[in-house]
Amino acid sequence: MTELTFFLDNEDDTIAVGQKLARHVQAPLTLYLTGDLGVGKTTLSRGLIQGLGHKGAVKSPTYTLVEPYELEGVEVYHFDLYRLNDPEELEFMGIRDYFTDKSLCIVEWPDKGEGLLPDADIHIHLCYQNSGREIRIKALSEPGKKLLAAIK
Repeated sequence: MTELTFFLDNEDDTIAVGQKLARHVQAPLTLYLTGDLGVGKTTLSRGLIQGLGHKGAVKSPTYTLVEPYELEGVEVYHFDLYRLNDPEELEFMGIRDYFTDKSLCIVEWPDKGEGLLPDADIHIHLCYQNSGREIRIKALSEPGKKLLAAIK
């Protein structure tokens, strides 16, 4: 299995998908999140990060580019590259240092870092669908396929 599609009625459904991913995710893993502004990328990230044990708020790292979370057994790095002007800015922040054997990297707006980001294991695309959202989860590697098989 390489792709799953779900319909999400509301924010709670989006958080639930993130929590479901959290139950099966294993580092190292890179997730790309794509979709229009406001479609739920950060909401999905919140469900995933809190599902991994983070107790506080999960905010979009739009201005800081990356928000780190040190959780039991995994280092989570939540990137939001929406405001990135040039992919070379990622070199200045030491982007390669974040993608390790212990890290789960969640990248919103990955197209802004094209050429400098490692390939994704999972690509999650959210889009508006009537009054809700559609989420497409596509596995792009063997670890991604294992994760997809576990959540189906």
